[in-house]
Amino acid sequence: MTKLSVVDACLDRAQILPEPELPDASELLAEGRRLARTVTVGPCPFLTAYRVQSESAYKRQRAAEGADGRHPADDAPSEWRHPADADGKHPIMLHAQIGYRSLAKTQRAYCKIYEQLATAGYRVDRYGICLDWSMGYPAAQRAHMPRGTGLILESPEDFAALTRSAPVAPHFGDFVIGTPAAVENTAAALAAGATSIGNIGQYFTFRMPRWGDDVGTTAETVKALALCAAQPVEILIHSNLDDGFAALFCDLACGIGAVLIERYIVDELIGGHVSHCYGHTFSDPLTRLAFQRALARVTETPGTMVYGNTTIFGASEVENYANLASYLLVDIVAQHTRPTGHALNPVPVSEAMHIPEIDEVVDAHIFANRLIQRAEGYEPLFELQAAERIADRLVEGGRRFKVRVLDGLAEIGIDTANPLELLLALRRIGAKRLEELFGPGELREDQPRQRTPVVRATTIAALEAAGEGEVASLTRPDQEQIRRAGFTACVTCTDVHEYGKILIETVLRQLGVEVADAGVSADPEQVASRARAAGADFIAVSTYSGVALYYLQALRQEMARIGLDVPIFIGGKLNQIPDDSPSSVPVDVTDQLQALGAVVCHRVEDMLERLLEMAQERNE
Repeated sequence: MTKLSVVDACLDRAQILPEPELPDASELLAEGRRLARTVTVGPCPFLTAYRVQSESAYKRQRAAEGADGRHPADDAPSEWRHPADADGKHPIMLHAQIGYRSLAKTQRAYCKIYEQLATAGYRVDRYGICLDWSMGYPAAQRAHMPRGTGLILESPEDFAALTRSAPVAPHFGDFVIGTPAAVENTAAALAAGATSIGNIGQYFTFRMPRWGDDVGTTAETVKALALCAAQPVEILIHSNLDDGFAALFCDLACGIGAVLIERYIVDELIGGHVSHCYGHTFSDPLTRLAFQRALARVTETPGTMVYGNTTIFGASEVENYANLASYLLVDIVAQHTRPTGHALNPVPVSEAMHIPEIDEVVDAHIFANRLIQRAEGYEPLFELQAAERIADRLVEGGRRFKVRVLDGLAEIGIDTANPLELLLALRRIGAKRLEELFGPGELREDQPRQRTPVVRATTIAALEAAGEGEVASLTRPDQEQIRRAGFTACVTCTDVHEYGKILIETVLRQLGVEVADAGVSADPEQVASRARAAGADFIAVSTYSGVALYYLQALRQEMARIGLDVPIFIGGKLNQIPDDSPSSVPVDVTDQLQALGAVVCHRVEDMLERLLEMAQERNE
């Protein structure tokens, strides 16, 4: 393949890194290492019960069980043992997500889930603690920033109080590393006994509202990575690929390339241990299994967890049990036949409707444990070689992507041996541009990102298909009515969850609507400015993280300030925790959004109906 010239592609250092001077990466690394002299991994029941120094040590023991028949709990103090330690010795670990707004309720969940599963004869190995995204702000500034619906830990003592609640590994997987508060949150997590901390994947894609200092965020991230790397025990630097670039690639091989690039930065440049999670967006069983195989070939660090395929969950709990089984069975077979240390995540069947309650989490785990027991007879039915062949292509394409990215950035003067400079450049260029410029697929103008995917990512393809289906639901005359109107739309999302935005953009473009992209995690001021500059006829907002009402209020205020009066469509998770509410439960804010004049879209069809009315008015 002919080498792609990034000079020809008009990518240059001055545009990516215009700052005359950046923080010294070597000083940042040294500062993080110095901090490790006083900030170390503290005690917690999990480390004590299983007599391990870190979760990765526990994972390696569990993965080796098939060889020696032992389990880490065989040597645990009797007070921490339960029936699951006596039998069912398989290498499969299980992961539960918890993190209610109330610390007290989260502590109850930490204890109650463990106890109820132990009573049933099962085990939960680790908890993913869902911190609110506002935890990414420095603690001194957090009170004046917008909040979502997740857990807010006010002090290091809160971190420790939580992890002391049961002998389950604490995984602080979100809004720690990769945020402006990376160092202070990482220090608190370590002191509380956590040895799995993330989420470096969010660094690349998440933008904190009302926080424009990406250089400072990168500097804090580098220091936090150095702090973890300098610990005397192995700290897993968690990266959820579905939160990072990988979920936005059309080519799954680029996802493996992202793994290799993150390994280069975290492991080779900083001396840490990056550990990857995937699964939210892998609906196709074959590529889900193949991705696990490919990951196993390119990393020796145990994985954190395989997340549930939440994109297939709908509004029917009965149907969601089938969805739950469909991805869990693949993950069970994957871990039985090639243990990688990933814990499996049984998503409660109620997740698409509301934040799951404690008993619903327990139910999902009982279901998963029973499925593990019943899955043994199914393994001979799987044609594993088909997945291995796809894994061959993923690994080969991923390695080419990594080389092309690093060579291409070096060509324009990015110091690829400097972790701060490399991280910042990757973040600013973004997934779409990286794939267009450096993707391993052959150049073809009729393909997404102008390249033929080595292995097509099923999520993006599914979104495109869903968009085509939405357009097809309109009659041909109605489609033409919208096209003739010549609309321009300003499209954004309030947080890192971009799939709703991608779907809406797909639908609008197929209907001839020009899309002005206002970006991801965009502040209301940015959206209003972009809409006015583009001459947008309407604004479309996708939201997920529990800030719907706050965001619309701020957007309306900014639009009034600059004299912009266009309709606002808003859809997604239309909930928020009221500021004056004693409860930690988010409530639906549809009525308040409508009172502010928004076009509330619970379905894409709601947007299309209003858009058709606007088109008919314009075309008369």
